[in-house]
Amino acid sequence: MRIVVALGGNALLRRGEEMTAENQRRNVRVAAEALAPLAREHQLVISHGNGPQVGLLALQGEAYEKVGTYPLDVLGAQTEGMIGYMIEQELGNILPFEQPFATILSMVEVDPDDPAFQHPTKPIGPVYDEEDARRLAAEKGWTLAPDGKGFRRVVPSPKPKRIFQIRPVKWLLEKGCIVICAGGGGIPTMYGPNRTLHGAECVVDKDRASALLARELEADLFVMATDADAVYLDWGKPTQKAIRRVSPEALAGFGFAAGSMGPKVEAAIEFATRTGKTAAIGALADIVRITRGEAGTLVTPQVEGVELYP
Repeated sequence: MRIVVALGGNALLRRGEEMTAENQRRNVRVAAEALAPLAREHQLVISHGNGPQVGLLALQGEAYEKVGTYPLDVLGAQTEGMIGYMIEQELGNILPFEQPFATILSMVEVDPDDPAFQHPTKPIGPVYDEEDARRLAAEKGWTLAPDGKGFRRVVPSPKPKRIFQIRPVKWLLEKGCIVICAGGGGIPTMYGPNRTLHGAECVVDKDRASALLARELEADLFVMATDADAVYLDWGKPTQKAIRRVSPEALAGFGFAAGSMGPKVEAAIEFATRTGKTAAIGALADIVRITRGEAGTLVTPQVEGVELYP
C-alpha cells in the first residue's frame, strides 16, 4: 500500500516539554520506532507538524534586533529541513542501510482572499501566562488566544490549494524512497501581480495539507497519528465513547473542538469523501494495528453510520 502518515505535534515535542533539540530528537526516535514496520512493508510518505518550532524560531529572531525576524514562510522552510533531517536519521538508524530517504521542501499555494487571513486561529510557539501574553500582544502586535492554562500566539491558517512538489515525490516513491514532505502544512505561498509566486505570512494546517497530499499521491490509506487512541463522542464526559468505524457523512454530523480534533476530523472526512478510501485517526503507538483496521478510528465510505468500540 501507499500510506501517508501525518505525525502530530506530540511526535516531536510533548506539551510542557522544553523546546530543546535533545527533546525533539528523543521524540522523533520514538516515532521512528513506530513507523519502521510500515516502512518495511509499504510505500511510506511522512508529514509532520511544526507549530512549536516555527514559534521558537520567531522568538529567537526577535532577540536579534539588528535584523528583522524572518517571515513565517521562511521559518516554515527551515523547520521542514530541521525536522526532516531528524526523521531521516532516526529511521535510517533502524532500517537497512540501503533504504533511501528524501526530505522535500514543499511549497503549498494558498488564496490571498481566504477569509482565514482576517481570523487568526493557528497556534504557534510556546504557552505563555496571562501577564506575558498581554505584554507580547502590546509589544509585537501578536494575536494570542487561550490554550489550556495559558495563551499561545495564533496566526492565519488558510486552506491549501495545491502542493507544488507532488511530481518529484511520486518519482521518488517509484524508486523505493521514503519521503518526508509537506511538513508543518508546507511552505505557504501565494500568487501576486503578474503571477509571481511569493511567501505568505501564515501557517497552513498540517492535517488539511496532509489530506491534500494523500489525495494527490493517490494514497491507499491516510493516517493522522496523534496522542488520542481514537476519536471520541462526548469527550471528557462520563458518557464518552470511542468510534471504531464511521462513514464521512455520519462523522460530519458531530461537533469537535476546532483547536484539537476538529481539523483532523475535517481532513479525514474530505479524504474519504473525495477518494472513496479510508482515513484513520489514532495513537502513534498503535499505527501498525491502525493500518490493519484493528485500532484507531477509521473514516470510510464502506460503512454506514457509526460503529463504536465496546
